[in-house]
Amino acid sequence: MKKFLLATKLDMTQRYSESGTAVPVTTLVAGPCIVTDIRTNGTKTVEIGFGKAKHAAKPQTVAESAIGGPFRHHRAFRVADVAGYEKGKSVTVDVFAVGDRVKVVGTSKGRGFAGVVKRHHFGGSPASHGHKDQLRMPGSIGSTAPQRVFKGTRMAGRLGNARTTVRNLEVVAINPETNELILKGAVPGPRNALLIVESMTTE
Repeated sequence: MKKFLLATKLDMTQRYSESGTAVPVTTLVAGPCIVTDIRTNGTKTVEIGFGKAKHAAKPQTVAESAIGGPFRHHRAFRVADVAGYEKGKSVTVDVFAVGDRVKVVGTSKGRGFAGVVKRHHFGGSPASHGHKDQLRMPGSIGSTAPQRVFKGTRMAGRLGNARTTVRNLEVVAINPETNELILKGAVPGPRNALLIVESMTTE
């Protein structure tokens, strides 16, 4: 069965392995999530809700009040079989086990408008021989012939604030009492950011 949860990023710290090596880990508050809808028209999907909504439309409040809603966040996941799911069922951090490999999807931190050195890791220009204030300039962006800028040309612009996926993170520990899921490595986004945690394998 495919494993998935919605979570928020708590903080990042480190743990020590049995050999004494410091391992960077990120603590997530994963779930509990509630199954809000099951769809079998065309593709089989399971929708889950997470977090309490401060303000919700009346139809959403009426539809989800019986299962603990309304919920702030909703996400749908494709599954091979919906037999193990039912509306109103709680999905907790227990679905994962220590050693599982997961992928985490989130929104990276927004860094604002950035130049090419920070955004694309350009090396910049030499600091002498007539360069003066051109140290961090992008330089030429192409020949004159096309008389336009090609799509995808690396230039200055907005950095971050984009959907980011980090794959193959290892589950280091699970704390069912506090709904904490501890992963090895870093995940995108700031503290309290919404994250989607999915197993790398469907079975």
